[in-house]
Amino acid sequence: MKTIKNYLQQHADEILLDIRELVAAESPSMNKAAVDRCGEVLQALFAKRLGVVAEIDEQPHYGNHLKFTLGSGDEQTVLLGHFDTVWDEGELVMREEEGKLYGPGVLDMKAGLVQAIWAVRALQQHDLLAGKRIVFLCGSDEEVGSPSSSAWLSQHALGSAQVLVVEPAVAGSGALKTARKGTGQYEITLNGLAAHAGNNPEEGISAVQEMAHQIMFLHSLNAPERGTTVNVGIARGGNRINVVADKAVLGIDTRVTSEAEAERIHAEISQITPHLAGITLNISGAQSRPPMRQTPESLLLMERAQQVALQLGFEVEGKAVGGGSDGNFTAALGIPTLDGLGATGAGIHARHEHIIIADIAPRAALVAGLILGGDAHVSG
Repeated sequence: MKTIKNYLQQHADEILLDIRELVAAESPSMNKAAVDRCGEVLQALFAKRLGVVAEIDEQPHYGNHLKFTLGSGDEQTVLLGHFDTVWDEGELVMREEEGKLYGPGVLDMKAGLVQAIWAVRALQQHDLLAGKRIVFLCGSDEEVGSPSSSAWLSQHALGSAQVLVVEPAVAGSGALKTARKGTGQYEITLNGLAAHAGNNPEEGISAVQEMAHQIMFLHSLNAPERGTTVNVGIARGGNRINVVADKAVLGIDTRVTSEAEAERIHAEISQITPHLAGITLNISGAQSRPPMRQTPESLLLMERAQQVALQLGFEVEGKAVGGGSDGNFTAALGIPTLDGLGATGAGIHARHEHIIIADIAPRAALVAGLILGGDAHVSG
């Protein structure tokens, strides 16, 4: 593995330039035009570094999903990632300071995609891909729950020997992610009756008052002892201070560690009834990602990652985390899946989002070693 690591370190400046180019192509999830422009930049990087052309899965509302395939062996490795971000265009400025690169989506997860490209390039340049089939699956809507890509991802991952998810490592420790919670998103629209707040408030039915009751109920569903969290992250109601509010909206995030809890939470939210007479509720949403659980096969993959890391001169540990990713879908198919193989850094979804530049080459080499599997002993 030293040969691969040395190659990547020798090309560290080029890798960083590629990351900068991809980060500069801003790609907020709900802006299809921007996401597709970013997808074109990504396609150009694949063509330049690996000589492959994308299979494009056209989407009417979200960005187009991209699949890249190298090799034709019987054993398939999937490299999984996404190129949409949570940031609106112009919200963050890319900058480099004290060995860190800051920018929109640099950690989550554009650097990881570029590192994966270079991991495969290093193997390609050293003629180490014989008999191996590598598939990159790059989704465009992961940050909003993968509504248009989940089935596509599952279809193309099915039958793979392993899935390597190049989402960011655990902040601070650089740990890999061996388990993730399942996730869900719900929206509740509450409809009441408007009235003048001073002259005839008794004729109104307050959607905001109803909202308060429902927030308390929703938070009562939390079960931290079972790893279940329910968070009302959005609460909007009314539009005039002197009017009894006739409408309110709640946005709810759920996280679970088991299918049983997913079913419980979905049933509880779906069957919510009004507290106040005259209120009507419209409830939408679902548990969008199944839990990613540890299996004997995924733990073997984690052990192999630790062995490769030691060959490269560092150590990694595995951790269970609360956030979900597209790796949840592939793990649910029974495919050995290891997550957190992307960049190191901190500030996911925060304004100080950044990567550690010095870790780029070693992390890319780790991915290369996992692709090699039992052959990960290249030295020199």
